[in-house]
Order: sequence, then structure tokens, then C-alpha cells
Amino acid sequence: MAQARVKARRQSESVLAERFAVFAECLLTGVWIAVASLGVITYPAAFAAGARHLRRRTAHQGGGWREFVADFRTAVRGGWVVGLGGWVAVAVAWVDVQAVRAGIPGGPFVGAVGLFALIGVAVAGLRAAAVWTPGERWRALLATAGRRTVLDPAGSFLIIGGLAVVALSAWFVAPLAVPVLGAVVAGGVAVEERQRRR
Repeated sequence: MAQARVKARRQSESVLAERFAVFAECLLTGVWIAVASLGVITYPAAFAAGARHLRRRTAHQGGGWREFVADFRTAVRGGWVVGLGGWVAVAVAWVDVQAVRAGIPGGPFVGAVGLFALIGVAVAGLRAAAVWTPGERWRALLATAGRRTVLDPAGSFLIIGGLAVVALSAWFVAPLAVPVLGAVVAGGVAVEERQRRR
């Protein structure tokens, strides 16, 4: 009986240790993503490389900084166009918000549509990055991710919640937003895995 309790305690400790290790890996990956995103339009490739790294780690496969960099280099080949498109979407949403502030007739409606569209684009982009593998084309990934964003609202709201946590972290303590990026990517990977198993 005592041996069974000791064995159960060891198993629970190893599960706890494994989960903490995954959490720590998420935070480290967030730092890597932030560094790789310094190129301004490289953030989709950074998120894709981070997601692939976390998928490897949760599958108990090898992987580290070198593999992350190799994935990033591969993903950035087509991902920079996606990054540029994301900034264009931000600019359009900013124009919509300015229309609301200027009091243009219909401005609030246009502003709301613009913000919802920007959130949808961000969620679809993160979902696409979460399933990226070398050889995948970003256009195809974004098309299927856009469909999943609409058809899986629960998963999309989970990702929106993660993005809100990053925004709040940046608002309260700016440096905290950097490691939290890895947790958002982990959330995207988990949402996509959940969707795949359905």
C-alpha cells in the first residue's frame, strides 16, 4: 500500500514536472518569437517556427534554437508577404478608427467591421502558423485557416483570449508580453490539435 502511494506520488510529480517544463518552453519560445519578429514583416514566420518547435517538444522529439532558426528561414520565404499583408490590414483598421473619431456618417459601423475583420485576420494568421510545416504554401494555409476560424468559433475565441492576454500584459508590464507570445502560440497549436482530432 505504501509503495503504491510512493509510485503514485512520483507519477504525479513527473506529470507536474513535465507540464512545468512545457510551460517554461512556451515562455522561452515567446522570447525567440519576439527576437525573430524584429524584422517587422517576419512575425508570421516567427510564429510558424515557434509553433513547430512547440509541436516537436510536446511530441518528445528533439529540437532547440538551431531547429527554430532553420524553420524560421524556411517559413520567412513566403511568410514575409503574409507579414506585409498583416500590416496593411492594421493600416486599414487604423483608417476605420480615424473615420469613427472624425464623426463621418456610418463611421461607427465601418470602424466595428474593420476591427472585427482585423481580429479575424489575426486569428486566421495564428491558426495558419500553428499548422505550418516546411513545404507548405502560406496561401493554402491561410485559406484553410480562414475557414476554420469561422467554422470553429470556440477555438477562435480561445485564440482571441490569448491575444487579449498579450495585449493586457503589454499594457501592465511591457516586457511580460514577450514570453507570453509563446503561450499564445501554444494555445494556437492546442486549438488546431483539438480541431484535428474532431
